[in-house]
Amino acid sequence: MNSPTYIHHASVEDAPQIAIMVGELLHEIMGVIGVAAFNFDEAQTKAQLIYLIKNDKYFPFIARDEAENYLGFITLCESYALYAEGVFGTIPELYVRPAFRSQKIGFNLLQHAKKFGKTRDWKRLEVTTPPLPQFDKTIAFYEREGFTVAGGRKLKILL
Repeated sequence: MNSPTYIHHASVEDAPQIAIMVGELLHEIMGVIGVAAFNFDEAQTKAQLIYLIKNDKYFPFIARDEAENYLGFITLCESYALYAEGVFGTIPELYVRPAFRSQKIGFNLLQHAKKFGKTRDWKRLEVTTPPLPQFDKTIAFYEREGFTVAGGRKLKILL
């Protein structure tokens, strides 16, 4: 039997553990796609996360069990666009450690994200997933939770 999962709005004290999980997430993605798509520096990630939390620009939620083990996390940020009718939320990261998947932890994190978005009057939540067969399970998860295709592909340019 699984122990209960607790979802909390993360604070700067959680930053070291979230940074570790960000590294796990990025290394998992790069392993799946076979491309070194991300530069990851744990100390830099932790520092950025602390800055973003302190400046109310990034909203992480963590999942922990009764023993205070970190099971996963979701991050949110606020965005603005006319096509989205104003203010909306974006999910930059959602990660559940492999040993804890299929235990509704991702679902619970997403539910907290939706509730949080409503408190900020967000019109919608958006998430980007790679349109690759390796991420079909990820896309299926979001579709089961009511997400629909918003169009386009995510592109980037380094500045």
